[in-house]
Amino acid sequence: QVLRKSPQRGVVLSTGAFLVYEAHKLISGFAEVHASFKVEEVIEQADYLYGSGETEKLYRLLVQHKNSDDAELLWRLARASRDLAQLSSTSAEEKRQLAYEALEYAKKALEKNESNFAAHKWYGICLSDVGDFEGIKTKIGNAIVIKEHFQRAVELNPKDATTIHLIGIWCYSFAEMPWYQRKIAATLFATPPTSTFQEALHYFHMAEEADPNFYSKNLLFLGKTYLKLNNKKMALLWLSKAKEYPAHTEEDKQVQKEALELLNSI
Repeated sequence: QVLRKSPQRGVVLSTGAFLVYEAHKLISGFAEVHASFKVEEVIEQADYLYGSGETEKLYRLLVQHKNSDDAELLWRLARASRDLAQLSSTSAEEKRQLAYEALEYAKKALEKNESNFAAHKWYGICLSDVGDFEGIKTKIGNAIVIKEHFQRAVELNPKDATTIHLIGIWCYSFAEMPWYQRKIAATLFATPPTSTFQEALHYFHMAEEADPNFYSKNLLFLGKTYLKLNNKKMALLWLSKAKEYPAHTEEDKQVQKEALELLNSI
């Protein structure tokens, strides 16, 4: 009888062990799915807060994930850090700290996924921001790297209007660069980077074609560039659009103010 029962008990144990193993696999699989779902959930919350202009809440949400390996989370954290730095309520010291933090997050996003267009875009933006704290020599010295990252972002996502706009800003900045900055550029590069207002205009129009009326600043710079090219009729058209653009952010309000000042000066 014992001999008869023993094999049965062995089967029961084997079955029990098998069930435990299967349960472990199921739980492990669920944990992986749950972890993946959690990242998606955080990104969804982050995008909602970004769209609502909840800058501080967005930063608090994302900074909890600063050690993440997910490029999508990291570039959003870089953007949130930068947006927080741009607020008028943020102190000068905090602005500096946030600018460097943002650059680190963008750099980490690139390291995690070199094919992520937004990581390239925000790395370029954050690198430019850091140049504001390190002086004109560093800013000009980083210029070619910044443009390369913007161009790479456009290669990866040709429909991203903001990156196209940023290349336009890059061109505009070099087109209006004062002589003393050109002198600095000449000491840093064998062939210093240059551009024209016509080239800047091309990119601002490209951005508008990719996503019409997407950004108040693109409308403003279309107007400003036409002014530089002495086309007052087109400048009035785009500056009026910039002035009438709904002000959702502090930047939009600044754009409205500048557009009105320029319109009054024409």
